[in-house]
Amino acid sequence: MAPLMPVAEALRRVLADAAPLETESVAIGEALGRVLAGDVAALRTQPPDAVSAMDGYAVRAADVATAPVTLTVIGEVAAGHPFAGSVGPHEAARIFTGGVMPAGADTVVIQEHTARDGATVTVQKPTTPARNVRAKGIDFTQGDVLLRQGRRLTDRDVMLAAAMNHPALTVHRRPKVAILGTGDELVLPGVTPKPGEIVYSNGFALLALARNEGAEASDFGIAKDRIEDIAAAVRRARDWDADILVTSGGASVGDHDLVQKALAAEGLDLSFWRVALRPGRPMMHGRLSRKDSGSMQVLGVPGNPVSSYVCAFLFLAPLIRRLAGRSDVEPVPQTARLGRDLPANDERADYLRATLTDGPDGPVATPVPVQDSSLMAALARADCLLIRDPDAPAAPAGSPCVILKLAL
Repeated sequence: MAPLMPVAEALRRVLADAAPLETESVAIGEALGRVLAGDVAALRTQPPDAVSAMDGYAVRAADVATAPVTLTVIGEVAAGHPFAGSVGPHEAARIFTGGVMPAGADTVVIQEHTARDGATVTVQKPTTPARNVRAKGIDFTQGDVLLRQGRRLTDRDVMLAAAMNHPALTVHRRPKVAILGTGDELVLPGVTPKPGEIVYSNGFALLALARNEGAEASDFGIAKDRIEDIAAAVRRARDWDADILVTSGGASVGDHDLVQKALAAEGLDLSFWRVALRPGRPMMHGRLSRKDSGSMQVLGVPGNPVSSYVCAFLFLAPLIRRLAGRSDVEPVPQTARLGRDLPANDERADYLRATLTDGPDGPVATPVPVQDSSLMAALARADCLLIRDPDAPAAPAGSPCVILKLAL
């Protein structure tokens, strides 16, 4: 039997020929979570003119260098209604937040420091030049590149792009991910399991993870342990033009592990099977030709729920990100301190579920007591995956370690 493939090499193969998908234009209101296909530059200057940051009076700073001083009010400036005149010596214009600074005025006295009496206003405290004024272009200037290619747009990015005067943005198409469960023993949530049956949960985590990464994910149900049933589901994923097919369960070589056989019958070009990973050793990856002459990536994750999730976190999420055109593809390792002693490791990389607490030297990662790959409650409690390299020596509590944070 071939040796186990290192995790880094497995990920390299998964991403090897994954290129960002084609682009499309989406309305700014639909752009949240989409990935930019190019840099985005401002189409305007913000603010386009100097404006008041407060309600008060637009005046000449030279007139209010000392106080009290009484000025003549010559007009009013509201947001969207500029003042056509000019503020001269010993004059003031009533101004409201967002109002364009009138010609001649170079500072704003807030209304709390004034006393109005008909056509005059008395400034009670001195004010320096440019106080309470937002300068032209203080936010950004036309032509400034403020959003970069490969960025997945947040709510704040959408606000910025709208302010830059973009009614639509060019983004990459969302990857289409088909999720297929396999196994005679699986029943859907809400059904009372018969003896030997278990409630299907993997697919719901995989769907949620894929959607959280910005994919268009679809549930292809549960295929029974029959090659023809699995193959039929694979063909349905092809007909849907899935970019990625994720199968859960049946990826090993037992008498009832038929996923590989069904995929092979459909023409799978197997990239690898069996990774030096705990949990998740029997994960597989390959490609199937698609009716549009492209290819569908196939990830076969184990049936144990924690194994399936860890494999999806390590391989599916980066693949979705690469196809979506993101610049941040792989999870970023961070450092922490061990919360308890750990024994020496074997030939597989361990991804231990761990909780995080604050320590005097930074975060402390404490592996949950039992690391069995069927324990979903422990996975739900975990804040991170603690990475133990193959053949790592024993490590005492307090030693530095490497973690991958899980999404909150």
